[in-house]
Amino acid sequence: MIKGLYEAHLPVSNISKSIEFYRGLGMELAIKYEKTAFFWIVKNESWLGLWECEQAQFSYHPSIRHIAFRVDLEDLKNAKTWLEKRGIEMREEFGFKPLEPIVMPDQTHAMVYFHDPDGNSLEFICKLPSKPEDKSMMYLSDWERYLKNKN
Repeated sequence: MIKGLYEAHLPVSNISKSIEFYRGLGMELAIKYEKTAFFWIVKNESWLGLWECEQAQFSYHPSIRHIAFRVDLEDLKNAKTWLEKRGIEMREEFGFKPLEPIVMPDQTHAMVYFHDPDGNSLEFICKLPSKPEDKSMMYLSDWERYLKNKN
């Protein structure tokens, strides 16, 4: 029945500023209304709805103000520089400084985290080609060394 996620939504305080931010991430604006905008994540497959509202600043919780965008591993490796060129800073997550992508071995994912102008939590994430036996979270460079030493 379910084939994937079609849409997700985030509250924003200024629709114009948010449109500029998400365009800067390379997303295509699909539809713009007075206080709402929809961006294609994957054209004709999935999109993100942004809703300008007074409640845009309610307390953060990952279950309601978080979006993870799937990226390729090579893009993830370059994400820090790519974001910085757009004036966006990676943020600390799970106690890891924003130096490089972090790996969550039990999920076999690597990711980086950052915020949009309203403090919504955004993530670039990719599936890794193999799963380390070590269950501890680590930086991507540590995971790569682990794989190299294992072979």
